[in-house]
Amino acid sequence: MDKEHSENNERKTLDDRARMTELERIRHSCAHVMATAILRLWPEAQFAAGPPVENGFYYDVDLKHRISPEDFEKIEAEMKKEIKANHPFEKMVVTREQAIKDSESGRLGGLTERPGNVSKFKLGNLEAIPEGEPISYFKNGDFIDLCAGPHVMRTGNIGAFKLTSVASAYYKGDERNPQLQRIYGTAFKNKTQLEEYFKMLEEAKRRDHRKIGAEMGLFALDADYVGPGLPLWLPKGTAILEELEKLAKETEFQAGYVRVKTPHIAREKMYTTSGHLPYYAESMFPAIRLPLEPNDQKRLDALKKQLGSELDAALNNFSALVQMPRAERTDEELRKEGIRFGEIVTKKAEQQAEAFGLEAKGEIYYLKAMNCPHHHRIFAAEPHSYRDLPLRLAEYGTCYRYEQSGELFGLMRVRSLNMNDAHIYCTEEQFAAEFNAVNEMYLKYFKIFGIEKYVMRFSTHSQEGLGKKYVNEPELWKKTEDMVRQVLVNSKINFVEVPNEAAFYGPKIDVQVWSVIGREFTLATNQVDFAVPKKFGLVYRDRDNTEKTPLCIHRAPLGTHERFIGFLIEHYAGNFPLWLAPEQVRVMTIGEDEPLINYAKSIVNELRANYVRVEADLSSNKINGKILEAETAKVHTMLVIGGRDMEAGNVSVRIHGKGNIGARPKGEVIADILAAIKERKAN
Repeated sequence: MDKEHSENNERKTLDDRARMTELERIRHSCAHVMATAILRLWPEAQFAAGPPVENGFYYDVDLKHRISPEDFEKIEAEMKKEIKANHPFEKMVVTREQAIKDSESGRLGGLTERPGNVSKFKLGNLEAIPEGEPISYFKNGDFIDLCAGPHVMRTGNIGAFKLTSVASAYYKGDERNPQLQRIYGTAFKNKTQLEEYFKMLEEAKRRDHRKIGAEMGLFALDADYVGPGLPLWLPKGTAILEELEKLAKETEFQAGYVRVKTPHIAREKMYTTSGHLPYYAESMFPAIRLPLEPNDQKRLDALKKQLGSELDAALNNFSALVQMPRAERTDEELRKEGIRFGEIVTKKAEQQAEAFGLEAKGEIYYLKAMNCPHHHRIFAAEPHSYRDLPLRLAEYGTCYRYEQSGELFGLMRVRSLNMNDAHIYCTEEQFAAEFNAVNEMYLKYFKIFGIEKYVMRFSTHSQEGLGKKYVNEPELWKKTEDMVRQVLVNSKINFVEVPNEAAFYGPKIDVQVWSVIGREFTLATNQVDFAVPKKFGLVYRDRDNTEKTPLCIHRAPLGTHERFIGFLIEHYAGNFPLWLAPEQVRVMTIGEDEPLINYAKSIVNELRANYVRVEADLSSNKINGKILEAETAKVHTMLVIGGRDMEAGNVSVRIHGKGNIGARPKGEVIADILAAIKERKAN
């Protein structure tokens, strides 16, 4: 494996590598075995990056032959030979000079020396290795690669594997670099785990939120008119969105949050103060420059018109005079023309400065990419004392992020985001209780949605990143990380610690959850901010009458509605619990006698009066067809009414996916429906 490690091209440190799991080592080793196999088939192949990634591994290769899935069988056959040979993975530490020499001979990333076929990508990867860091190779059989490891002991320790797909990728993720072929595969400890993984993938395809979302009419993506990554919520999808918002608002109200509302745009000054500009600019929509005042615009237009021909003409006159034979012009003429030219140059410089100043008067705004700076200004709008804290500001704010078009994916990666956001301003003494309360809120949501497997990824900073990737406050980093760690340990929450992945302003927790089919999602985040409140001058008056800066906890337990609903669609396969179902109840009649229709309508009206999302099918169609249609639409509860039901004051209940429950008194059924919705029962 070369020195690039991941699909986002962020290089792993030696400490990161030392923490590789057994499965990551298997996949890392399998990437080398795949490269070995490809070289046996196409010896001229040039390799770049070959890391383990989520759910597998890949290797980037430069090769005239276009590798396709039809080639996988013969590549896998060569891989099996290498695994059967049970070659050891041997580590060799070399000098930089030796690594350069082996790259120039084509030996690195090859089976032999390849005169005239320089390992150009290995030379590029060598440049990324800091001076003083050991440079190492790993060898299996005849294959030698620039690699810091780690690997399994021998190729025979690789369990079951399979190649999965081919894509294109630029070297080091830079479109100015050569485009390579990226060959993906996966590997597991044994064949059983591999088969289970592919069964999960098949089930995931069936549950794909884009497919189910279209079938159920939940949302639409209109790239032509609205724009890519900007979802339109259809009525049924909006029902889910509003139920989630209602849940969050009720939960937050009970937890002492207060609600706020902020604009969708803000001045450039907001984001330069917060530190998001220029570092976050690539993820923000381009600046919006407001038009100038009419008088300023007229003056600017006039200046731009003047800033052209006059200077060119003066330069031409002066140049012609300089080149003229001395007999045809006097020194005095040259001196005067030079002075005149200098005056014009000075005048033009002044005009250009004035024009620049006028253009700068057009104020710059940005679409809101995050809510936190707005909330900081809300905190600053009024004076606060320690008695006001903790202050918990919550908002369902819409944010906009300019995700790259190739990264957009259904609801999972969008450009318009409804954020379940809040910021808690507190003292150091209050921090532990507040941070723990946020984590407890996550656990409450997990129970409601039937999420049984989760882990909190506690992300910390690195010393090397201070002043670059992270705010240069080493003492505050240590202090806040210790505080977060202590809360997690004391609360016995399942967490793992991940270095060098914190937010730029403080440590954070990413909440990883698994759906019922075992698919992993990053659901939400919980962040500590000890830096940005200070930048905005946020203070509260403490008990000793001194001004202090509060700590800020950024939290979004439901993340963005888009991503969370995408997760829920796949988690439930569209079979939402009653409280969340887009269509909660459908009333269907057997026959179309007027008394029966009126009885059905009375049930619909009673349910609607209690804000139940209910529809009615009172058509003359046969009941089996009505039921099939409701089942296909994933209606949660179907109330079937015939003449006998009406006479007895009953309804026959049918639950989606469970079948017929039986006839029961109308009042009991309605009461049970209302209770299940109110309690947000899991099914």
